[in-house]
Amino acid sequence: MKIGITCYPSYGGSGVVGTELGIELADRGHEVHFICSAMPMRLRPNKLITFHEVEVMSYPLFQYPPYALALASRMAEVAEAASLDLLHVHYAIPHSVCAFLARAMLSSKRKLPFITTLHGTDITLVGVNSSYLPITRFAIEQSDSVTAISNYLRDKTFEEFEIRNNIEVIYNFVNCDKYKKTTNDALRQSYAPNGEKILVHLSNFRPVKRVTEVVEIFAQVRQKIPAKLLLIGDGPDHTAAETLSYKRGIHQDTVFLGKQDNVEETLGIADVLLLPSELESFGLAALEGMASEVVPVATRIGGIPELVTHGVDGFLAEVGDVPTMAGYAVRLLQNPGLLQEVSQAARQTAMKRFCTSLIIPQYEELYRRVLERAG
Repeated sequence: MKIGITCYPSYGGSGVVGTELGIELADRGHEVHFICSAMPMRLRPNKLITFHEVEVMSYPLFQYPPYALALASRMAEVAEAASLDLLHVHYAIPHSVCAFLARAMLSSKRKLPFITTLHGTDITLVGVNSSYLPITRFAIEQSDSVTAISNYLRDKTFEEFEIRNNIEVIYNFVNCDKYKKTTNDALRQSYAPNGEKILVHLSNFRPVKRVTEVVEIFAQVRQKIPAKLLLIGDGPDHTAAETLSYKRGIHQDTVFLGKQDNVEETLGIADVLLLPSELESFGLAALEGMASEVVPVATRIGGIPELVTHGVDGFLAEVGDVPTMAGYAVRLLQNPGLLQEVSQAARQTAMKRFCTSLIIPQYEELYRRVLERAG
């Protein structure tokens, strides 16, 4: 198949999933065309992966650059030139609207079905805003198929938008051959030269991720055991988190690594992953950690309980309960037997339920059904 994928190139879950999906599809012999405003992180074009940049005109009359219009035009252009079979857009706003416009532009020449995958804040934050709710509902209902990354998000979409379309749940995935425990002792020793335990956090550092609470949790852990904290990613709350690390006197044990293309290398040396988010529609960072035998200590919110079973392959607490999350981390790190048991269970959960070998075929089957309905 020839598949067009549009996702945000930023360091967020929807962009990561869209990019990794395209990479996995290409590995299975499909021709994939990324149509985005910039090269997505983690993407490396090859003979089956092509990147098409969306260029937005800068003109004094436009207070805001008309990105959506430029994207719709680029989608139609690429679809015609590359003879795409379908478009798969990640994050409803504005991508599904743009796909609808591209399909309409090409309607006299050919049929161009499009699939919308909902990822979370496009529904729970942006989409429910009164300025965007009607257009979000319209674009979802015009999609040839709609998927959500968790049962939580599917149900939330029905509740907030009163959607009539069916929404199919296809969970996020992880490449279990790529994400695994590493034996790179040199890398671990470079961060923890005296045998300290390693905690890790991975996100786009937006307020919803509560990165300052990551620092607060680590500060409490650090009072009990020697440890290091690695923070992967970047975003608006970077400064606040770094300032707090100085205030708590743990800055020498806190390492801000910034955005990383190969996060699996760092995850693979860690012991515990901290995810105290206010909302997660799935919890991709937790899954990547679990595949790497890194135990997630996360919040019992959104779609996370569909991924993590409390006390079996991770630990869950209520949003804002810093002492409880710190307590779980300390308990794990002070008990090597428990840490090994839970980390291995986390790996098994990833392998049995969320590996690419299980999830990618679900997308391929969806594509085939959509193309059959399109005639």
